[in-house]
Amino acid sequence: MSERYFPYKSRPVVRNGKTIYYRSMAASYVVMMNVTAEESAGELKTASEVKCYLMKTDTNLNPMEAITKTAIRPTLFEALELAAAWLKSTEPALG
Repeated sequence: MSERYFPYKSRPVVRNGKTIYYRSMAASYVVMMNVTAEESAGELKTASEVKCYLMKTDTNLNPMEAITKTAIRPTLFEALELAAAWLKSTEPALG
């Protein structure tokens, strides 16, 4: 069975509870985002604080050494935009 993921800017987004991973774990870097605060608008909950971590996926590193950048953003959209910029900066330049 093939699994399908929600893509954002052509990279997969995977959610488990309040933790979101952006990019494939097969890549050298991934962004982990934790929703640390939410606001309610009627029955809809939206993130009001998201902690972002740019991490190396090397399994030989201890988790604290794997984290190379951290930030806090007020919305999931802003967190995803930051994550996309971080991941773009980790990709080798073409040409």
